[in-house]
Amino acid sequence: MSKKSDYMISRRQFVGGVIGVLGAVMTALVGIPVIGYLISPAARKRGGFQWTPLGPASALQPGVPTPFSFSQLREVGWKRTKINHTVYVVSDESQNSLVALSDVCTHLSCKVRWIADKGTFFCPCHSGVFDKDGNVVSGPPPRPLNRYEAKIENGQIMIWAEV
Repeated sequence: MSKKSDYMISRRQFVGGVIGVLGAVMTALVGIPVIGYLISPAARKRGGFQWTPLGPASALQPGVPTPFSFSQLREVGWKRTKINHTVYVVSDESQNSLVALSDVCTHLSCKVRWIADKGTFFCPCHSGVFDKDGNVVSGPPPRPLNRYEAKIENGQIMIWAEV
């Protein structure tokens, strides 16, 4: 008389188990790269800061804010965007120190411009006014214009900016 063992499985259970294992393997083969693709921008290392050249120091006039432009390549997720920035550089009378000011208002991030007749920076969005050192004179800006660390190296103006 043949006695059925407790460890025997039916053909239907075997095929169901094999299909389940194959499905799990296929899901892992497709799912792991997809998860890596979705997570990789967050795991990427940021560029950091470096000295960025602006232009020749000979373009500066002592005591007068001079605009210089530079570009950054910004990566947000998978999108790469080239962002242009303007920096106003002011040198003191002895050319020993530089002040590099951002052109972005600290109120709502509008672009400020230098008005030579009045000797001030003006933000057209809400009439914010800054002096030549970037300090708030009037209007709604909560703090002075942002500053960059600046130096002159080999006749070039350099600022410490995020890459």
